[in-house]
Formats: sequence, structure tokens, C-alpha cells
Amino acid sequence: MYSKVYTAALNGVQCRIISVETDVSDGLPTFSMVGYLASEVKEAQERVRTALRNSGYPMHPKRVMVNLAPADIRKSGSGYDLPIAIALLIAHHYLPSEAFDSVFFAGELGLDGSICRIPGVLGMVMEAKRAGFTSCIIPQENAPEGGVIQGIAVYGASTLRDVVNHLLKAKELAQVTINIEEKLQNPAHDAAEDFADIRGQTMAKRAAEIAAAGMHNLLLTGQPGVGKTMIARRIPGILPPLQPDEALEVSHIHSVAGTLPKEGILVKRPFRMPHHTITAAALAGGGAIPQPGEISLAHRGVLYLDELPEFQREALEILRQPLEEGEVRISRSSGQYIFPADFMLVASRNPCYCGYYPDRTRCTCSEGEIRSYLHRISRPLLDRIDLHAEVRPITYQELSGSSQEESSAHIRGRVLRAQKIQSLRYQGTSIRFNSGLPASLLEKYCALGAEEDHFVQQIYETKKLTARACHRMLRVARTIADLDASEKIEVRHLSEAVRYRPSKFLE
Repeated sequence: MYSKVYTAALNGVQCRIISVETDVSDGLPTFSMVGYLASEVKEAQERVRTALRNSGYPMHPKRVMVNLAPADIRKSGSGYDLPIAIALLIAHHYLPSEAFDSVFFAGELGLDGSICRIPGVLGMVMEAKRAGFTSCIIPQENAPEGGVIQGIAVYGASTLRDVVNHLLKAKELAQVTINIEEKLQNPAHDAAEDFADIRGQTMAKRAAEIAAAGMHNLLLTGQPGVGKTMIARRIPGILPPLQPDEALEVSHIHSVAGTLPKEGILVKRPFRMPHHTITAAALAGGGAIPQPGEISLAHRGVLYLDELPEFQREALEILRQPLEEGEVRISRSSGQYIFPADFMLVASRNPCYCGYYPDRTRCTCSEGEIRSYLHRISRPLLDRIDLHAEVRPITYQELSGSSQEESSAHIRGRVLRAQKIQSLRYQGTSIRFNSGLPASLLEKYCALGAEEDHFVQQIYETKKLTARACHRMLRVARTIADLDASEKIEVRHLSEAVRYRPSKFLE
């Protein structure tokens, strides 16, 4: 007997609907599976056969053929177990012969018939909805992430027998519905990480505010222990909350990577802080079956690279394309994989190997060693960083003083106002923030008067800026003007933007 049910295959972060066809006929008892299958999918026949028997649905000794179509898409992962089992149950007359054309299935089976969690369910449910399915049956552990998708009935199942009873209408599963807007309302910011805890560092905190307002890339340079990491870790607390569409987009990536929390949705912008020993593949994504890397897991959030010069040069150079295009492209013989990577890069470094240059009373590095250390970061990568801020040691009076520092909540208020200005300015375009303003539109949105244009010309020539660095300076000035609620970019805004170009001794 022939039967057919539907599931989905992950191709990077993209999903494709897959039909699971089963034919059971008389003949020599065999179990064959075809359809461009990875090894873990081929192993499904043993898991499914044992799970069916232990659930009380033994298979008859027949010739069994299972086809996962279309055959030109590589199938990997263990999420095909449940749809294969349902197709076999139909073919063996345990379930009605009518096709379940409107029902989507995904899940891994344990040998006892339990249904286990799988990655990528959020994207699968989204694709099932787009394809016109009316209901999805997924693992109970994945139910919260599937339940955030509205317009399709999502059911979580713990065992294969529960699924069969639901399909036979003997005991229906409970439908799972998650209100994403309710989840995103007033997400709690980490009270332990507030800018009010950072003494002094006015310039560095101002640079962090500008970076957050325009989603600019930021590099913090300073001696060990002056607060670079403290500042970086507090930047997510001044970013605007995730919007529902952003939350779904970010949660989908983390669902594929298997890092989504049990709640089924990310309610705060990601903050990723990989160690400097990370490989290029782990940073950008990849592998035999490409998975999202740290760059993509930081999508719509912050990627913080502490001790930037200590990272492998190959890994750092991979950042150049995503910083420009907002996505990562990985090519394999099986096809091209595209991962979103629109993130805010925050990095920190010491000024030399020992960390104390230019204080020659403490620095033990030679001039050659200092140049070697600083040149571990290429000029093309430095050009892609909008703001360079020096974090200087603070005095004991600043450290022990009783003055009240500005809180993250106050800074976040200014950031939100500046981003609202940007939202209104770029309404009807694909631009979201000043950092994404293309060079072709700088003249329109960053128009300069005669005095401002003369100032930029002087800076361009004296500092020997590249065209890219000059454009980034203009974007930063546009953000500073937005924080100042000024429609026009003035000399004072440009002057402040110039302060965040790298100092001569750090170039």
C-alpha cells in the first residue's frame, strides 16, 4: 500500500517541504530508503522499526520502500523519524488510508516511542504555514517555539502513541499558542550590568551611546583593567527592544543552531562573546552541513570580540564581507548557504603586547613589537569600524567618588529617540539605521553646508582618510546630529565624529 505525509528539510536557515512516500508490498522482507540521505537519516529505519514495535504497532514482514522527495535536496538530521513512522502506520492500516495532506510532521523517535527535541522547528512551522498546512505535530519540547507562529494549529506530542490517538481523534493533543507580543513586552534588562556602575570613562560611554544609536561598529582600546569589557557588556542594555518580526528572525537562527531557550522565543537582543581561539568556521558558520556561526547568532544584536588582535587573522578577515553585506555566504558542493549576519561589532584591544603603551614608565615593548601587535588587525578591517574610542585609566578620586553616574535607562531613552528619527527619515526604504546608509545616498541624507564641507575636506586630507573611512565618519556625524535632534549636520557634529577616528599611535 502507498502512503504519503509531509515534513521539511533544513538548508542552512532555509526550509523546504519534503514529501515522505512509503510503499509496502508483498515480497522479500526488506526496508529501503532513498532520496539523497545523510547517514543519520538512513539510520532512521532502525529507530522507527523499534519505536513502532515498542509502541504496540509491529510491522508485518513486507517489502518496504521509503522515498524522501525531492531527491536533489540533501536530507540530514533526525527530524524525519516521526513522518516516516506515520507514513508506515498508514501503509500498515493502523491509521486511516486517507492522506493527511494538511498535516505537517517533524520529530525524532526514541526506541521506546518517545518523541525527542530537534533543531530548526520554528523555521519548519513557518514554512508549513507558507505552504498552506493547517496543523503541525512536533515534539513537546519544541512546542513553545512552534506555538509563536500564528495562523496554524501547533500540537506538541511526547510519544508516538499520543500522535496516533490524536490522528484517530481518540484523544486529541492540546494546541499550543504563544503570544509573542506579550512575551516581548518590557523584557527585563540585566540589573547587574548598568552603565551607572562605570566610573568616569565619559568619552568611551559616549562612543557606546553613539554606536548603539546608529548601530555602528565600535573598537575600544585601553590598558588592562580599565573597563573595556564592562562597557561592551552593557551595550545590549541601551539597545531598543526586539520587535516581533526581529524576534522571530533571530529566534529562527537560534532554533536552527539548537541554542533557543525553552521559552521558544528570544526576548532580548543577542550578545555573543566568543573566545579568541575560535576558528574561522565557528565564527562565520560552516562544516560539512553548514550551521550558523557566531556571526549569525549575533544577528540583530552585538558580537563582542575581546582582545581583538589575539584572534586568528583568517577569522578576522572573514568579518569584512558580513560587515558590508549583512549576511554570510557559504558555498558547498551541495549548494550555497546564506546566513543572516546583520550585527553590531564591538571589539576591544590593548595598545601593545604588555598593554601599557604609550606609558613608557610601564610599557616594556619595543617599537617593532608595538607595530607588529597593532598590525595584526588589517587596515581594511579597521576601516569598517566606525568608532574608535580610547579607554583611559581613571583616577582614584573618580573611582572612589560619590557622584552618580548616568544609568543605562537614561542612555537608552536617548538612543530610542535617535532611532525613531532614523526610522522616520528612512521610511519606505530598506535602510534601518545610519550605519546601513549606502554611499550613493550620503549626499541626500548627509547633506553638508559650505562650512561643513570645507571641514570634511581638511580632515580627509590631513588624516589621509580612505573613501570608506570618510563615509563612515559622515554616518557617525549623522547619528550624533540625531542624538542632538538636529536635522542638519553641523561642524560640531563632524568635529565629535573625527574624535572617534583612531589616534595616530594606534593606526
